[in-house]
Amino acid sequence: MRNQQINFSGLNEVQIGLLRMFSRPMTKEQILKIKRGIVKLLSDELDTEVERVVIEKGLTDKDFETIRHQHQRTPKNK
Repeated sequence: MRNQQINFSGLNEVQIGLLRMFSRPMTKEQILKIKRGIVKLLSDELDTEVERVVIEKGLTDKDFETIRHQHQRTPKNK
């Protein structure tokens, strides 16, 4: 990394580490691979969490169909 001061206030340890790791020139292909990897990681974590909640709450396909057909919007104040 170049000898420049960067203000990392407000960033967590992971964010700072990623900035330092990727503070070099990269091709568009490399950037796309990194983005895809991060999206895959977050997608896998979300899938795991949803599965955990479904099991914990004992939700069934019928429950999801019921929810899908419910009116979820808040009425507008006129």
